[in-house]
Formats: sequence, structure tokens, C-alpha cells
Amino acid sequence: MPIFLFSTAYFAPIQYFVHLKQSTNPIIESCEHYIKQTYRNRCIIATANGLMTLSLPIDKNNSEKTNIRDVKISDHLNWQHQHWNSIESAYNSSPYFEYYADDFRPFFEKKQEFLFNLNEAIRIKVCELLDISGKATNSQEYMKEEEIPADCQDFRRIIHPKKTPENVDPDFIAKPYYQVFNQKFGFQPNLSILDLLFNMGPESILYL
Repeated sequence: MPIFLFSTAYFAPIQYFVHLKQSTNPIIESCEHYIKQTYRNRCIIATANGLMTLSLPIDKNNSEKTNIRDVKISDHLNWQHQHWNSIESAYNSSPYFEYYADDFRPFFEKKQEFLFNLNEAIRIKVCELLDISGKATNSQEYMKEEEIPADCQDFRRIIHPKKTPENVDPDFIAKPYYQVFNQKFGFQPNLSILDLLFNMGPESILYL
């Protein structure tokens, strides 16, 4: 069976969960150095004013040489309050916001110290809500790209906010689904999994 290798991600995009669902033995990269401006500490949601990026503030003592498992989240910017307010404002009129709000609100109420731990808790919760397996293995050492075996699909850099999926990931097709602001902006593809869940609810698994 092929190996699927993923980076950690904060409320990852739909593309991430499409491949996670397909994988019987996913591995979450836990030994890489922290990489800025990726889904590792950010997600993209749709708001009444267009797309919005929610970024987790990283402790200034971290650097790009810090192991991803050791990266700490800064609590100086009151990010939890800001992120939840933005999510609530964007999706409170969506069909399933109230259905899932209590599942996600705790992530924004309890102090979160490590980025990797928070992302894993979110991933497991989302898998539970999608009714797919949340089981995954954390990598024990960093696997360089040139060392990737032929039976491994490496999504660590393919799933990236600055890369258009259709150009780098032919196995993912961003099929349209209902979104609150469709009439204003048209369909917005590959947003955070939050967008799919709040708009499609239990039918999200059929989309994946």
C-alpha cells in the first residue's frame, strides 16, 4: 500500500482531507523544521468581505530551524478570541454552524502551547466529525525529498496556500458545493475544512 506523508496543518484545506480519507496509513511529519507562510499555522476561510487568512502567531523564540514539534504558539495577540470571532462572523448564517460550533469552540477557549499538538487535536476532531479514521503515525525522523521511496506520496509541500492544486495535484478536483457567499464571489475552492463542514454538514463526507 502507498504511504501518504502530510505536514501538520491548522484547520487544513479540503485537499488535505481528501487525501487523508484515501490513505490507510497516513504519516504526519513531526521532525521537519518549521516553515513559514504555509498551512502549518494558517487556514483560509470565506467571509462577507472575501477570503480571510487566519494565522496562528508563533512565539518569537522559535525560528525556521526549530523542530515543528517544539514550535510554541504566542498568546500575546489574543489570537483565540480573534480567530473564533472571525469564524463565527463568517459562518453564523451557514446551515451547519450551530451544529458544529460546540465541537470547535473549545480550541479557542483553552490555552494552546504547542502548534503541533493543537493541529493534531483539530485533525482528530475533524476526522471524527467526518466519520473517517483519525489514526495516523507521527514520523520518527525527517525524510528528505530525495530519499522518498517510490511507494510514498509526499504532500508536505504540494498542499500549500501559494500553489494551485490543479497544477501540482492532479488527483484533487475542487468540485463546487454550496457556500454562503456564492452569489457575491462565486465558488471559492479548497478553503479550510471548516468551510465545507459549516456549509455541507454531514454531507461533507460525500464530497470528499
